[in-house]
Amino acid sequence: MRKQENLNPGTGKHDMAWNEPGGNGSKDPWGNNNRGDQGPPDLDEVFKNLQKKFGSLFGGKGGGRSGGGSGSGMSAGSGIGIGVVILILLLFWIATGFYKIEEAERGVVFRFGKHVDTTQKGLHWHLPTPIEHVEKVDITKVYTIPLNSTMLTQDENIVDIHGTVQYQIADAVKYLLNVRHPEVSLAQVTESALRQSIGRSKMDYVITEGRGEIAIQVKGIIQGIVNNYQTGLTIFKVNIQSAKPPEAVKDAFDDVTQAREDEERFKNEAEAYRNEVLPKARGASARLREEAEAYKNEVIARAEGEATRFTELLEAYKKAPQITRDRLYIDMMESVLSNSSKVMVDVKGGNNLLYLPLDKLMERQNTGGVTSQQKASADILNDIRQRGVNSNQRARTDSLRSRGVR
Repeated sequence: MRKQENLNPGTGKHDMAWNEPGGNGSKDPWGNNNRGDQGPPDLDEVFKNLQKKFGSLFGGKGGGRSGGGSGSGMSAGSGIGIGVVILILLLFWIATGFYKIEEAERGVVFRFGKHVDTTQKGLHWHLPTPIEHVEKVDITKVYTIPLNSTMLTQDENIVDIHGTVQYQIADAVKYLLNVRHPEVSLAQVTESALRQSIGRSKMDYVITEGRGEIAIQVKGIIQGIVNNYQTGLTIFKVNIQSAKPPEAVKDAFDDVTQAREDEERFKNEAEAYRNEVLPKARGASARLREEAEAYKNEVIARAEGEATRFTELLEAYKKAPQITRDRLYIDMMESVLSNSSKVMVDVKGGNNLLYLPLDKLMERQNTGGVTSQQKASADILNDIRQRGVNSNQRARTDSLRSRGVR
């Protein structure tokens, strides 16, 4: 009699009942082993189940009648499926070795932790992980670390420093290999260099005009140290944004700062006053020198003229002593009496001394209020002057005659 087989609707195959000979054997319909307490599963059986699953996944027969032909077909299909899986995994692993380097980057390739190559811009390939790996480093980016420290100056004052340090990565290989933590090392080097520079400067210099020079000094010190350590870093700029005393003594230093500003203001005002006064003083000095020079020339010219006149007069006196003497006397009296407003006349042959107030007479004559008495007095004065002139002429003539001058 032919055994009844069950048709499996999912696979289209005929399965035997689980309790029939040649069926599922010792397995129940739920796929559980009825071993009871026989121990752990057999490894060979587990491996065979995995082969069946991979075989069914890639087109092999996962089950069927037991027999020699069916077993050999399943083994061949399972081997092909595993090979395809391995090939796909291998291709995927190889594909993970491709990487791209940008314009501003450098790719440092390590093989089992050892540097083997440095790549630049473009698409590259390396042996995938874990054999090789690539570290990308941006060599154009400017990095910044903060700078906040409290330091002691040369004159034993405390100052709070706030700023930043800007740097770039110049050598990617040195940056990754020579120092474990380049940023931490750079921060420590910066603080050391800043303490060195601040310790050589005084408080007033640090908080006023010295910040720029101190920043330049600190940059040079930092660059020298990082070069010795071969960190591959280039210090771009050191910025000291503020340098001020601690908050506990801030008011006192504000007073000092205000006094310093007042000092500068007073100096500027004094400088402005000096610039205003000095030109005037120089002008007045130049004017006085010019006037003194003119006075000197005038005195010298007058003295030279007097000397020349005296020399000429001496020559005339040598030729006619008496005439020259009389002339000198008359000239002197004329110069004296011409400045006098009162004249006393001793009339020859009379006993009375005539007093003539010439200033009063001339004043009244100029105002037009001339009386008959004033007119008579003026006539008398004119007559006296005429007589005096005639008398002088006669005396001069008599003198010349007595000397035999014709």
